[in-house]
Amino acid sequence: MKILIRATNWVGDAIMALPALRAVRSRFPDARITILARPYVAAIYKNQQVCDNMMFADHKGDILSQLRSQKFDTALLLQNAFEAAWLTWRAGIPQRIGYARDGRRLLLTKAVPLPKPGETPAHEQYYYLELLRRAGWLDSLPNESFITLNVPEENRQRAAEFLLSNGVKPGGLRVAIGAGASYGSAKCWPPDRFAELANRLQEKAGVDIILFGTPAEAPVSSAIRAGMPRTPIDLTGKTAINDLPALLSQCHLFVGNDSGAMHVAAAVGLPVVAVFGPTDPLGTAPVAPRCSIVQERPYCSPCFLRRCPTDHRCMTRVTPEVVEAAARHWISSTEARPV
Repeated sequence: MKILIRATNWVGDAIMALPALRAVRSRFPDARITILARPYVAAIYKNQQVCDNMMFADHKGDILSQLRSQKFDTALLLQNAFEAAWLTWRAGIPQRIGYARDGRRLLLTKAVPLPKPGETPAHEQYYYLELLRRAGWLDSLPNESFITLNVPEENRQRAAEFLLSNGVKPGGLRVAIGAGASYGSAKCWPPDRFAELANRLQEKAGVDIILFGTPAEAPVSSAIRAGMPRTPIDLTGKTAINDLPALLSQCHLFVGNDSGAMHVAAAVGLPVVAVFGPTDPLGTAPVAPRCSIVQERPYCSPCFLRRCPTDHRCMTRVTPEVVEAAARHWISSTEARPV
């Protein structure tokens, strides 16, 4: 049996879908499973033993002819888009399973009804698991308390050497900061607040502050650096997404917005302090035992908007003092050690 799984396009969603991918692997141990994903999502799934092969949805080359040549028996669509159903239909894959949404019902051989509010637990991991259950691939919803990413030891060692070569002190406490969010600026705590938090942690706990981010998030990191008398270690734009799990595994704490990096940090076992604003932690908080959510909830939250149309009060009301208190809880904990 040959199964194609169209993965989600966001890093955070990709991690929250891991329990579903592992359930498919467990259900069909002898099947040949291929994941079709954006390259950065494929990088997250590398070393996770959830598939036998990867195909890249990066619009390079003739993906349709590649799919046809593979002669898949079944396509499972974790991506919600019409495009996913259209592509697998055109590829002639006999069985096409996905949620009946985005006008694609007629393109699916098993169009699964969307769960109604209250029918499943609120967290997004269950959105993907329920798809499997309704498709007959899962008998009941598992109760996941920790979504993990496997990080090979050789990757950890390379990451440790890389951090030391970039100025991280050996044996010191390392706080990773992820101040960006690909979804939009509404999810971002202001850079000056991150700078003040970093200054407080440097002064009181003597930690190394390490800034992580994509090249597009460089202005945010620059603004944080400008507010810090003691220069942090800025790795913004200097690392690839496939390096992130290993690099974060060599830190002691992650502080950041509701983002893909937040989910990666939690999945490699880091304590996480997550600042939530326009989104709802009931749906997208890290599934991990060591996580503190910091959130103010004005009347308009959660709005799920990419950009705030008013005064961004859900974020500006979150003070550095409150985030510092949550961070210091984990820094002082005997559990705050590299994982």
